[in-house]
Amino acid sequence: MIIIVKAAYLHIPFCEQICHYCDFNKVFLKNQPVIEYLQLMDIEIKNTLSKYPTEELETIFVGGGTPTALDEQQLQFFLEIIKNRLTPLSSNRTEYTFEANPGDLSFQKLLLLREYGVNRLSFGVQTFDDTLLKEIGRTHRRNDVLQSIELAKEAGFKNISIDLIYALPSQNVESFRETLKIAFEQNVQHFSAYSLIIEPKTVFYNLMKKGKLRLPSQDNEALMYEILMDEMSSHGYDQYEISNFSKPGFESKHNLTYWNNEEYYGFGAGAHSYVFGNRCANAGPLKKYMANIEESGFPYTDIQQVDLKEKMEEELFLGLRKTEGVSITKFEEKFNRNIYDVFSKQINEQIEKELLEKQNNFLKLTRKGKLLGNEVFQAFLV
Repeated sequence: MIIIVKAAYLHIPFCEQICHYCDFNKVFLKNQPVIEYLQLMDIEIKNTLSKYPTEELETIFVGGGTPTALDEQQLQFFLEIIKNRLTPLSSNRTEYTFEANPGDLSFQKLLLLREYGVNRLSFGVQTFDDTLLKEIGRTHRRNDVLQSIELAKEAGFKNISIDLIYALPSQNVESFRETLKIAFEQNVQHFSAYSLIIEPKTVFYNLMKKGKLRLPSQDNEALMYEILMDEMSSHGYDQYEISNFSKPGFESKHNLTYWNNEEYYGFGAGAHSYVFGNRCANAGPLKKYMANIEESGFPYTDIQQVDLKEKMEEELFLGLRKTEGVSITKFEEKFNRNIYDVFSKQINEQIEKELLEKQNNFLKLTRKGKLLGNEVFQAFLV
């Protein structure tokens, strides 16, 4: 049976440096069985496509960890796997993204990525303030970013995204404005910008518990977000999702798959899939992931079939992140239920709080709602 899965995510868990805020599934690169890991990921992809076949992929996204931490030989080995398994399902229109660390992306690696069809880069910049970069555990500095972006353009990349984080320890509004100023000077096509979240099992979490982490006030965090929205708009970047901004036509098609509550493959240690109505979680620890595939051909630790109630909740929880919001018409077409029959209480409450509004047959966040997005999303998880 052919199902409609249009997106594939592949996880490379290796990093040369662990950032103080990061809670993604990752391990230090040194002395890791990289090629063996990639070989087993190849088996996972082959078996998954056999079990859950699809006709065409519209997006491929390689994240981490740090995918570009692989050396050229390892990188080419990995790109060959994608070429053999996934690119037969893609076309010239497929968005093919690699996350990249500004500190370890040589021109040779850039040319290799281009050779294998990668057409979009996402740079983990976080800030252009060198003092802050050191404080958050990043090894690159501002000049590394500027050089990497120039090299990427020279190698032929015309779709480049920059990731930023605000409300960092010791960061003030002036520092954030300066980061935005430098960011806009790079003339890239896309930005993702998130406020810092302190996650358990991170360096920052341990510092916070000891009272040694100086974070901006909530008021300053909100001010930075309002500055972000206004500056992006004035520089020609459309806010199409709470934390994402792009030049027209350069929205992240891959991430829109998630926010549109559509199905996707997830390959690699700690990756998650949504296929055939099932949400599947892969083993996170490297040895467990590899052992699971060797034993059964699949790395899953959990498979849950999503029922109708959960699907409708996720449609709101995820879809309201988009600036356009949730289509009332599409909701009914998708679930054969009127959205007000299911969520009238929550919708009316959020409209009364001026966090939600109805516009052109869409339910969407107000500007105030964007500042309190998590409060709105949680209201629909009943």
